[in-house]
Amino acid sequence: MATLRLGDTAPDFTQDSTAGPIHFHDWAAGSWVVLFSHPADFTPVCTTELGRTAALSGEFAKRGVKPIAVSVDTLESHGKWVPDINDTQKTTVDFPILADADKKVANLYDMIHPNALVNATVRSVFIIDPKHVVRTTLTYPASTGRNFDEILRVIDSLQLTDSHKVATPADWKDGDDVVILPSLQDPAELAQRFPKGFDAVRPYLRLTPQPNK
Repeated sequence: MATLRLGDTAPDFTQDSTAGPIHFHDWAAGSWVVLFSHPADFTPVCTTELGRTAALSGEFAKRGVKPIAVSVDTLESHGKWVPDINDTQKTTVDFPILADADKKVANLYDMIHPNALVNATVRSVFIIDPKHVVRTTLTYPASTGRNFDEILRVIDSLQLTDSHKVATPADWKDGDDVVILPSLQDPAELAQRFPKGFDAVRPYLRLTPQPNK
């Protein structure tokens, strides 16, 4: 399959997991989803990533996000790996890990890059919205663990910009100023959307406190 692009519908699939069979679109059930792949079970970097995801379960939940991992190892292997993650990372893995031994999901989502890894997935991340639309893709080499603070930051930005006519500047974090879209010119709408005021001096780069949520 060709590489998924932003705005594409995330492919549906049915696959076994540590939480039982997953029918992906049904399982997502109108939530945001972070689907992320792992080169192999029991590798040290993957173990830390799954532990970090579990530790952030409250952060994902308050954003309405369901994390789901995928590895091309078997369900039996996953069943042995999860206790190891819980033990070494001092947490509890409470999200599904897909057992993608037949590489169904890996191929649907173009997670195997032959020039990098012939038989294992790279560290792919797909942030998918409640309409099953791919909104963000991130790809890391197998040797580099993901930055989960960045994943949460991107979700915050997507959710904010979906509901307000704003964009987020470089290095933005939740609570920082945002950019009002240049297309928003009507004074009445500006006053309604930004009752706390905004910087009108720079009409194409107007930084303002976040709008009321």
